Amino acid sequence: MRSRSPEPDNDRSGGCPLIRSAAALRTTKEDRPLTTPTVTAAPCPDLAAYDLIAPQLSGGNDSALTMYLTMEAARAAGAVERVKSFHACLGLLDWPPVSYGGRIWPGVAELAALQSAAFGLPADQHSEVTRTLPGENGARLPHSLLTEIALYGRFPRMGGKYCTKSAKESVVSAAWTPFVTARRRELGRPVRILKVQGMRWEESRRRATLVPYRNVQTNSARVVDEWLPALAWTTAAAREWSGDYPDVRHWTYDSVPGAGDWRGTSRCSCSLCVFASLRDLLLAIKRRPRLAALYDEVESVRGDSFRADRRIHDLIHQAAAADTPDPGVVCADDSPAFDTLIAQVRDALARPPRKAVDLARRPDQAPPCGSCAAARL
Repeated sequence: MRSRSPEPDNDRSGGCPLIRSAAALRTTKEDRPLTTPTVTAAPCPDLAAYDLIAPQLSGGNDSALTMYLTMEAARAAGAVERVKSFHACLGLLDWPPVSYGGRIWPGVAELAALQSAAFGLPADQHSEVTRTLPGENGARLPHSLLTEIALYGRFPRMGGKYCTKSAKESVVSAAWTPFVTARRRELGRPVRILKVQGMRWEESRRRATLVPYRNVQTNSARVVDEWLPALAWTTAAAREWSGDYPDVRHWTYDSVPGAGDWRGTSRCSCSLCVFASLRDLLLAIKRRPRLAALYDEVESVRGDSFRADRRIHDLIHQAAAADTPDPGVVCADDSPAFDTLIAQVRDALARPPRKAVDLARRPDQAPPCGSCAAARL
């Protein structure tokens, strides 16, 4: 198998050998000197200087690429034993496994574990973490992001992405706490953590302003630096690299599992992400109609639109049009766990929302038609 790096043109890497860019150099606020220095006083981290190297795997293509780059750097630094990968599981909101063509294609959580193992990390150095809530007899039950949306009363917005904070970042950060508590006593200093993520400059205007290496948290217990080793990779380069590793690529990227045509969804994260493109949303609605109907119920009861510019109710109708993408596969979403999710969401909707929604909904939006939402579940 061959490895590739994006060809540099104008370099925004600051000299880091693992960060090269074909985009033009430009100065942003993130490029200015930071008040809190990183552990390594250089443009690129020295992985041997960290107590914990923590790649956060989404199960998507950039996640696999990031894990590959992390393990290459960890082996070069002699620090593989310090790598511990994490997947923040969104439960039933993640893309699930499907049966197609005589085989089972893994879901996001399974794929994140496969990505970790594929590039040489032992299984006991990978963890799946998720938010939970108390259940019967002291048991813990998964706390779905959709349940949180129903309780909160508003869908996430670009200026308030509480979904990322509550369902991913805070869950992974909490998972580090036992390690931090134990190691801080042993070391007599704050624990040094390298948080590794898979964002790329080409993905969005906001991500185009990111820097490859920076400090994101410093206190008496931990110093957390963020490293984005895949930041300079273009979409084309990342997809070409993926061709060498088909077993760690998620089925939702293709028109049907295994097609290898990149004609499915462009992202592999939350199935019905409010920040997804219109095409991705229409395809996701057709692939997961029962989940879309549950989102529709939350939207209808709370009054807040799925996105500032679109109701999911309207998107469901639009997805039924003949000129929308063929789903290729349709997820049944008929498991007992999905029934439990419906019950949790409806229980949340029976309570007053934590946030008023009258300001979140545009005044020119028509009320949802009551004849079709309930029938979908």
